[in-house]
Amino acid sequence: MGLLLLCNGGFMLLAAVTSGIYADGATLDITTAAITTMFVGVTAMYFTRGHKKEVKRKEGYIIVTFGWIVMSFSGMLPYLFSGAIPDVTNAFFETVSGYTTTGASVINDIEALPEGILFWRSLTHWIGGMGIIVLAIAILPLLGIGGMQLFAAEAPGPSADKLHPRITDTAKRLWFIYLGYTIAETLLLKLAGMSFFDAINHSMATMSTGGFSTKNLSLAYWNNKPIIEYIVIVFMFLAGSNFVLSYYLFKGKIARVLKDEEFKYYTAFIVFFTLIAALVVYFEAKVSVSDYYPMVLGVGESAFRHTLFQVVSVITTTGFVTADFTNWTPFLTILFFGLMFLGGSAGSTAGGIKVMRHILIIKNGLLEFKRTLHPSAVIPVRYNNKTVREHIVYNIIAFFVLYMLLFIIGALGLGAMGIDFETAVGGSASSLGNVGPAFGSLNPVSNFNGLPGLGKWWCSFLMLAGRLELFTVLILLTPYFWKRT
Repeated sequence: MGLLLLCNGGFMLLAAVTSGIYADGATLDITTAAITTMFVGVTAMYFTRGHKKEVKRKEGYIIVTFGWIVMSFSGMLPYLFSGAIPDVTNAFFETVSGYTTTGASVINDIEALPEGILFWRSLTHWIGGMGIIVLAIAILPLLGIGGMQLFAAEAPGPSADKLHPRITDTAKRLWFIYLGYTIAETLLLKLAGMSFFDAINHSMATMSTGGFSTKNLSLAYWNNKPIIEYIVIVFMFLAGSNFVLSYYLFKGKIARVLKDEEFKYYTAFIVFFTLIAALVVYFEAKVSVSDYYPMVLGVGESAFRHTLFQVVSVITTTGFVTADFTNWTPFLTILFFGLMFLGGSAGSTAGGIKVMRHILIIKNGLLEFKRTLHPSAVIPVRYNNKTVREHIVYNIIAFFVLYMLLFIIGALGLGAMGIDFETAVGGSASSLGNVGPAFGSLNPVSNFNGLPGLGKWWCSFLMLAGRLELFTVLILLTPYFWKRT
């Protein structure tokens, strides 16, 4: 915990430097927040220096969950100290939304914020994107602490591809790829016409699949520059794919990337749903497209670009918007609601259920027909031409049931606060899937500021549970977790 706070304070100092460069008046406030955070971190490390440095599975889950909570409480200090978000509830919601890369905001006028605060807001995305814990496990060996248990808790998905036998080396390689993509997108966006400040902020938000923007209109601010939207689409796609595949790509193992089953389905889903949405927008919502969006390259291109952008943004749970897709047609509203449950690839920075889980659930469901006809036959589920062990299939089914159950409970909780059906259902799906924009009063051109205070805390819990893929958080709520074994 102390180490995480120390890292968090260091990132705050970067935001303070940015604030000083732009002379936005928030430099002292952000610096004070950084020093406070680092002081608490150093104090925690000092008083626990003599304890046994051993992290088992139970400790891993505790450190990950409470680590994110502690980081969120410390991360809201720059908002509070600077007065950018003076209310604790709103500041905590904005911070959790940042670290969990949800991108849901309570700020009505983003452009009025100091540059240092905007930069810190984007940094929370970038830190949380690859995982604060994955960053920390690259440093933990310096303290004599192993990191495998933390990595298992941070990434509890159905696969655990490792680029290197040592988990810390895996973490470092992932972060180098993550950093490289961020730098590349920043340069491309700068060349495409963004200011350097806007470029680096949007790059951090894109690679983390977060969605925080420096503009009130999000990416719609640059609707007259299609090249910017296409650049963001490419990097959203990369961020939503497995980072292990990016490593293989850089190693020249292109065939391994193209043969990956999840990557093929992930790409196919984006192409398929984009074509459907583009055709509907072109033929049924053509008037609204021509009325509201600049026809830089014609109606057809505009319809394709906006639908492609929104489909990739929702599937990867990035949450950037160039258009209000809830105003297109009722059919597309339902389609985009369904896409919120799809999610990106396992091993990516995206939220949601993940494509791999959907593939295995569908495959197992189809095989049940064969098993019904041939009850004595052993018919295993296969993925990437390998047999998937039964306990993994059961884990995925359990995850899916828990996910849908928590989604329903989340919507019921919001409904109990007097929130209308469309907003409650959309808010629950968006928060749990770390998507950002939702429906009803939480639509893409609005924000979450209208939620009651209790609703913001409830959505914060859903965002945290969704980011840590349910089990890591929910297991702490079970009595047998705390029993001595």
